[in-house]
Amino acid sequence: MTEIKESQYHLSSRKRRIIAFLIDHFIVTFLMVVAVFLMLGPNFMDTDNVGNLTSKIGPTVLLGFLVYFAKDSIKGISPGKWIMGIMVRDEHNLDQVPSIGTLLIRNLFLLIWPIECIVLVFSKEKKRLGDRIGKTVVVKNPVRSSLYLRISVLAVMGISYFFFIFLFVGNTVKNSEVYKLAISEIEVNEEIQIETGGIKGYGMIPKGTVRITDHVGEANLSIKVLGNQKDLDVGVYLRKEPNENWRLIELNK
Repeated sequence: MTEIKESQYHLSSRKRRIIAFLIDHFIVTFLMVVAVFLMLGPNFMDTDNVGNLTSKIGPTVLLGFLVYFAKDSIKGISPGKWIMGIMVRDEHNLDQVPSIGTLLIRNLFLLIWPIECIVLVFSKEKKRLGDRIGKTVVVKNPVRSSLYLRISVLAVMGISYFFFIFLFVGNTVKNSEVYKLAISEIEVNEEIQIETGGIKGYGMIPKGTVRITDHVGEANLSIKVLGNQKDLDVGVYLRKEPNENWRLIELNK
């Protein structure tokens, strides 16, 4: 193992730290979104049981916060810090990685991240409150991975995020009772059939909102209808009363 002299460590710039924080925030948020969607399942839009949704989302969010606070536990390097080539070290011994407990306590202060950012920007020692309490510093990693590898990993994560959102959200919406009813109403509408020259398909993800409050549901969707002769954007308004099925209220183009 290569021995690094303490003189080779240099404090990280504020810019690197802030970008690393944003990357970590993005990664943890992405993981939480994935976990929540997987816990809820593809048919969660059809349920009006708020208690059931909360019981599934709550533990996932708590686990997400735990992962967030523990993000620097591996050698003082979080994913964001690895990409930016920086790491957390003990302020009295730059060769030493702070204990996991210290790193956890240090990151608890990220709950007040706006204040932490302000403190970091104006600190001459380039320290935020968590650094002061944990007696830590953030330095450049002298043996960081190649820039190409780090940028490639960041790009893959970004692409994966948008791919998941389009794939899972689109699948969830299209499997919902609301969407299926909207499509069935569109397909039996003679005016739409004539104007499009026959329906051959629909857009990837419909626009709009679906809300269920106190067992009363409202859905406003804009669905792109792909026709043999002409494409149309069709607006569909549906409503659901307690203990009843969704019903069409209005359809316009």
